[in-house]
Amino acid sequence: MNVEHEVTLLVDEIRRLGSKNADGKISVKFGVLFNDDQCANLFEALVGTLKAAKRKKLIAFEGELLLQGVHDNVDVILLRD
Repeated sequence: MNVEHEVTLLVDEIRRLGSKNADGKISVKFGVLFNDDQCANLFEALVGTLKAAKRKKLIAFEGELLLQGVHDNVDVILLRD
């Protein structure tokens, strides 16, 4: 699977699992994404896909790298539909 395709799937999963925040953007906690069974089956390297989507300015999250447990409450925000 190529990175472009995985990023597209990630955007779809953020829409599925997330909800609108105060700014009207769709947001989901990293822990929700990481622990979701469907995401686990779709993404071999979720963190790598998140970094690729962030580089493309499709999503935003605090920090450079998200780790399970430590960053479960970090918001992953969809910037564009």
